[in-house]
Amino acid sequence: MATSTWTAPADVVATLRRRWERGEFLAMLARSTPWEPLALPLRAPTAGQLAGDFAAAQSWVRDWRAADPKLLRLDYKPVGGRVIGSNELPCRAWVDSQRQLWALLGVAKLAQRFTDLLAETRLAAPSLVDWMAAYPMKVLAHERQWTDLVRTVLWIDRHARPDMYLRQVDVPGVDTKFIESHRGILADLLDRQLAADRVDATHPPADLARRYRFRAKPDYVRLRWLGGTPSVLGPYSELSLRVDELAATPLAASSVFVVENEITYLAFPAVDYAIVVFGGGYALPRLQRLRWLTERRLVYWGDIDTHGFSILSRLRGSFPHARSMLMDRQTLLDHRGHWVHEPAPVATALPGLHPDETALYHDLVEGTIRPSLRLEQERVRFSAIEEALRSQSA
Repeated sequence: MATSTWTAPADVVATLRRRWERGEFLAMLARSTPWEPLALPLRAPTAGQLAGDFAAAQSWVRDWRAADPKLLRLDYKPVGGRVIGSNELPCRAWVDSQRQLWALLGVAKLAQRFTDLLAETRLAAPSLVDWMAAYPMKVLAHERQWTDLVRTVLWIDRHARPDMYLRQVDVPGVDTKFIESHRGILADLLDRQLAADRVDATHPPADLARRYRFRAKPDYVRLRWLGGTPSVLGPYSELSLRVDELAATPLAASSVFVVENEITYLAFPAVDYAIVVFGGGYALPRLQRLRWLTERRLVYWGDIDTHGFSILSRLRGSFPHARSMLMDRQTLLDHRGHWVHEPAPVATALPGLHPDETALYHDLVEGTIRPSLRLEQERVRFSAIEEALRSQSA
């Protein structure tokens, strides 16, 4: 029906509400943009539609005449002809003031709250006002926490030092959980407030400590001594060591094995003057900092799947001499009864692989043997581990 194309009062309100939700009106407020009356053209009945359904057109006009004139001012134009005569129909609606707009949308309290926060922030942290203008709805989404957010940003700007942890931010009412739960918006504000040399953009906003040059939580490497006297771990068979300290103090082991699975790590067979490191995937960036590994026999053993070969390739990016263990075609075929499904295979070029590894990786990517094929490390027979170690030591 033609009536569905005619602009109703609710359509005008919906249009304005969409602009409110995009933050347009509050952005104007934040930028001190002078208010100009808003004009909203109306789709009104044509002369032919008036003649064809005069009753519907009359109902449409009544709806508009019922609109509150204190909130919407209407312009009219004559529409009609010989059959029905000339009729004055609404053709444009006007919102003459911000106050009228807030009342029409029912957002007066929110607009006032934003105005108050804007005035408060102009005094305390004027460099954040442009951000408020760009993202006013984010400000309203955090309006209860806004004052604490600004106070936290200012404290960091004035007092933070590289030898401090985030835990040492000392703002009344603000604790570490507050900072962690609001790190996204804090990062947005800190990027605006801090000098450029205090923001390390190589770290993502989620990593507040490193991005804003606090002391980061130390990284650790978990390792076991596999045999030989004396032990480089003293009386301990297993330790978790800080990466920065381990990087500065090399261990006197001749071989280093890196494995993915915890039980495999714990049950790894004895090897003279060797250590085994747990967690090849997540630990890889930590291992890259241990430059003394270039002088050790380094062996990686991961799952036979696309991710395992991806980790191996990245490891060789830092340590080209690294070997692989039990990541060959024969091991895969010997454990056919233990194959499982790899849920999210990767398919990227891996320049760090050797030719035989590359061939097997391509077969896994292309599903030549079986689609999404995977042999997990913990499914390899223990006797195969012992045999692989004997072969490597021979």
